[in-house]
Amino acid sequence: MTFGPLSLEDVLALVPQQRPFRFLDRIVSMNESHAVGEYTFRDDETFYQGHFPGNPVTPGVILIETMCQTGLVALGIYLLGLESPRDEVAQTVTLFTECEVEFERVVKPGDTVRVSAEKLYWRRRKLKSTVVLSLADGTSVAKGTVAGMGVRRDG
Repeated sequence: MTFGPLSLEDVLALVPQQRPFRFLDRIVSMNESHAVGEYTFRDDETFYQGHFPGNPVTPGVILIETMCQTGLVALGIYLLGLESPRDEVAQTVTLFTECEVEFERVVKPGDTVRVSAEKLYWRRRKLKSTVVLSLADGTSVAKGTVAGMGVRRDG
């Protein structure tokens, strides 16, 4: 049985992370091999209060989460939607399993970032992608690989 691709709007609606832990405002493009998403870091993000007072910088773990929400979660939803009904996709969450990322610069409040992800493999609900995080002007921020797997939600 084959299923049609989910729309970009459908994929975004199925991303389970929500504010204040959603770091994906819009999906720019997506197909079976790649995904591109964007997020603007708002001045009032709670983590800026302590990282670092007077000179706020987006924590590296948040930047990794940003890369994963496009390159694993959203892309995984799209890929799962090609082989499973929407209600099954809606009952699946992506668990992070590994990453290797190198950082090149900081991201400040107000910066818009773009995540470009390329699928390395997808099998048995396991996804591994190369990811590149850049600023809106194309300046590279971080790059590497991330992996995760889709599991059914309990309850």
